This record gives sequence, C-alpha cells and structure tokens, in this order.
Amino acid sequence: MMDTIQTQQNLMSKVIGGVVGGLVGGVVFGIMMAMMGMLPMIAGLVGSSSAVVGFLIHMVISAIIGAGFGFLFAARSTNITQGVLWGLGYGFIWWILGPMVLMPLMMGMGLQFAAAFTPPMLMSLVGHLVYGGLAGATCAWYLHR
Repeated sequence: MMDTIQTQQNLMSKVIGGVVGGLVGGVVFGIMMAMMGMLPMIAGLVGSSSAVVGFLIHMVISAIIGAGFGFLFAARSTNITQGVLWGLGYGFIWWILGPMVLMPLMMGMGLQFAAAFTPPMLMSLVGHLVYGGLAGATCAWYLHR
C-alpha cells in the first residue's frame, strides 16, 4: 500500500515537472512563433485568427506535451545536461509529429513531410529543439532541486 502511494506521488512529481518544463519551453517557443507570425495559424485549429488565441492554444499544447516528457523521460533526466539531451530528442520527435503530421491532418491537409526542409519548417525545427531542451532542463531542475 505504501509503495503504491509513493509510486503514485513519484509519477505525479514527474508529470508536474514535465508540465512546468513544458510551460517554460512553451513561453520561449511561443515568443519565437509570435516573431515569425505563426500564432494565427495555430489559432486556426479552433477557427480563429487571433494571435492571443493561438498563444493560449500553444501553451495548452506545451503543457500537455511537457507532461508527456515528464512521464516518459523524467527518470532518465538525472541532471540538467541529461534533461537537455532527452529534451532535444523529444523536441525533434514533436517537430515531426506536430507540424508535419498532426496539425496538417487536423486542418484537413495531407502530411507535410515534403516540406520538411523548407525555411519555415527549419525554423519550426529550431523552435521545437529550443522547446524540448528547455522543457527537459526545467523538468530535471524541478525534480532534483
């Protein structure tokens, strides 16, 4: 019984660390997206063109994806360096899943793999790597502070 409670608390700490990391990474990536004029496109997921709506949607997604990082990789992120490295890999995976698979499908478009090396997608790659690195570092810091 006590082991179950400790395991649940440990898992909850990892997920919370991931959410905190996701929000930190999300703010920085969100600023980058605002500078590139990308937030209205994110708002299009809910039929809006508002940059504010786009930023709010982006932050919700950032928190959810951050929780996933905490669940999957927090145990491997034993220090900030490891958190950054795992986060970079996680950011790369989400660069493939987000703008090339999920978002286009949600907007009624096809997969966007052919556009992977266009300037906008390469900027998206940088943003996702920044997000992942910050999310991983922050999650590791949160759990080992």
